[in-house]
Amino acid sequence: MIPTPAEALARILAEVAPLPPQRRPLPEVLGLALGEDLHSRATVPPFTNSAMDGYAVRAGDLAAVSPEQPLRLRVLGDLAAGDTPRQPVGPGEALRIMTGAPLPEGADTVVPVEQTTRGDGAGEAWVELHQPQRAGLHVRHTGEDLREGQLLLRAGHGLRPGDLGALAAAGIPELAVHRRLRVAVLTTGDELVDVSEEPGPGRIRDANIHALCAQVRACGATPLPFERIPDDRERLLQTLRQALEADVVLTTGGISVGDYDHMKGLLEELGAQRIFWKVAQKPGGPLGFWKLGETPIFGIPGNPVAAMLMVEEFVRPALRRLMGFTKLHRPMVEASLEGGWAGKLGDHRTTYLRVVAERAGAAYRAQLTGPQGSAILSSMILANALAVIPAGVDRVEPGGQVTLHLTDENEDH
Repeated sequence: MIPTPAEALARILAEVAPLPPQRRPLPEVLGLALGEDLHSRATVPPFTNSAMDGYAVRAGDLAAVSPEQPLRLRVLGDLAAGDTPRQPVGPGEALRIMTGAPLPEGADTVVPVEQTTRGDGAGEAWVELHQPQRAGLHVRHTGEDLREGQLLLRAGHGLRPGDLGALAAAGIPELAVHRRLRVAVLTTGDELVDVSEEPGPGRIRDANIHALCAQVRACGATPLPFERIPDDRERLLQTLRQALEADVVLTTGGISVGDYDHMKGLLEELGAQRIFWKVAQKPGGPLGFWKLGETPIFGIPGNPVAAMLMVEEFVRPALRRLMGFTKLHRPMVEASLEGGWAGKLGDHRTTYLRVVAERAGAAYRAQLTGPQGSAILSSMILANALAVIPAGVDRVEPGGQVTLHLTDENEDH
């Protein structure tokens, strides 16, 4: 029985598990998934310090200060970031302090320099203040950011630039992460030519190799594109053997039932175990999934939109699981489908529609990108979401509710 999309994805995910984590230095881990829970090795900040350039003072001295009744304090000196205070601040005193410098004993607040007037008189520096200050203003207290032993990030989290900054502050120079997968990407077909070539009669440019490699790279893996393979059994077999040195193999075309569709037979000749072939959806029904040892192999159709959709819905979650990410799936939202949609009566396949989605207050609304044929690549330029129409539903009235998978990379965090 042909599986539904949900059943097919469940079978795929049941066959893949995260690769073992490896230790890497902090500058090399951006975008990778953590292989361990991380706890802070330090208290941050390690000492109470000034958050501004200004004057460290005692807030109690300023209780009665006003623009009409300013207060002059004796300036003890200057304290730069990286220095340590040499004496406490007593009543009627202030210390000129720079951002990041330790707050001296006795002081409990910092007055920004732009709120003061500095002067000298009788050989003594002074600062004049014009408004009261509450205790703790412009002061960063010990441990207000991080505490030693505090849980920072969970295993499976995808590391972002802000995470790396926090990990550096927490004293973590290296960490366990799951490495990037190497994904062999193969395109097949006598009709394909390079993007730089002018197609002759019966030929088309190979869009799949570029689109699929971009999808692989966008989800954090490393694509390994192979030279296009003609519909030649021996060439395909030789290329498959080379591709199987990668972590994952992704092939396009050649998996249907035509006389020149050799992929299924060759994979099984090499010893690959077929997990399933075909899925009850459109576009993209002829999806195959095999394993040879621990290597997952995806066979997807050659129609460009169907190929991209299969990578989005099935390959991407599998790659992310293999790379150790906890988050495998795109955000899902409900939306009203402006203009509606009419499909084929009696079709018992799940249908994926390319749509343009936009937020309307707290809700979403979507509209079709235009014709939905499986070779209309221009629809992928416009689309930022997929509308998922359940099997057995052949019509959505204008404004009817649909489930969206948000596919824009900017929506994925």
